Amino acid sequence: MSEFFTLENYKPLRDLVFDYMKEAIITGKLKPGERLMEVQLAEKLGVSRTPVREAIRKLELEGLVVMVPRKGAYVADLNAKDLLNVLEVRSSLEGLAASLAAERITDEEVEKLKKIVEEFRIKMEEGDLEALIRLDKEFHDLIFAASRNDKLIQIMNNLQEHVHRFRVKYITEEKKAKRIYQEHKKIAELIEQRDANGARKWAEKHVHNFQEEVVRDSKYFSDKE
Repeated sequence: MSEFFTLENYKPLRDLVFDYMKEAIITGKLKPGERLMEVQLAEKLGVSRTPVREAIRKLELEGLVVMVPRKGAYVADLNAKDLLNVLEVRSSLEGLAASLAAERITDEEVEKLKKIVEEFRIKMEEGDLEALIRLDKEFHDLIFAASRNDKLIQIMNNLQEHVHRFRVKYITEEKKAKRIYQEHKKIAELIEQRDANGARKWAEKHVHNFQEEVVRDSKYFSDKE
């Protein structure tokens, strides 16, 4: 058994390899445009080429891998068009979730949300990128959970993989991290005040600001559409 997989995990090996590779792509360990070499991946994971090949095929179906004729498999590039499509949907979902959360959130959840915002500030000052990525996700996940709307949560979960790839790429610049912190703080304050309209407005603004950054700054993405 490879060091990457534990004996306690009873999933089929092909599923373990798929999960590992998918996580590596989403978190940026396997970078956009990077070629996926079956032999090297199989050796690294301590498995045969067959589960790696199967994982690559599944990842291609999910849009995370592209097959280039006579060249092989590559991690799908990030591009502005993909992100803008995701953000158009996310803006409405974030606004609705924040509005519902302002009406339904518990006092305990409010305190947790405020702690996440404060921890984000601390980790931003420390330059802890990995923590910022985690805390950004925790902030939004908590708001969706506080909406108490299972369908809304399910829809957002379907977008999470794409959102996380862009989050990893986007949050690396200090000035952008500072803006994220300020907007998170404002959204948390409005939710604590039970201001549903204000929370919706700022949650949507939070995403719109990201959209504007994407339009202005294409360096995060490939030129491929």
